[in-house]
Amino acid sequence: MKGKILIADDEPHIRQLVNNTLGKDYNILEASNGEEAINIALSQKPDLILMDIIMPKVDGYSACSQIKADQATKGIPVVMLTGLGFALNEKVAKDLGADGYITKPFSLESLIDTAEQYVSIDQTTL
Repeated sequence: MKGKILIADDEPHIRQLVNNTLGKDYNILEASNGEEAINIALSQKPDLILMDIIMPKVDGYSACSQIKADQATKGIPVVMLTGLGFALNEKVAKDLGADGYITKPFSLESLIDTAEQYVSIDQTTL
């Protein structure tokens, strides 16, 4: 395995798509809302977080902000994975600490490229 990726999205089919696409190379963790995403980020320290914006309990903006504000998790890259394709949404996400922004619908190639960009290969497993 190359590393751990957390997919935080309230849509089960998006989590499944990410798992199907990246699961053979990465350990995939799943959260169905922002609150779960924050807790998993703190306990599991994933190498990358793919975060939806519109989610129940805690939205992706707030979850990203809290993850980036915590000393233990601030170094984890957060890439927003959302249906909100407006420049303003992207700016808000970046202002809150997001490292990247992918708009749904997305290509599987862009998902793979993003994972490879942010998750370094652990040389000890090769």
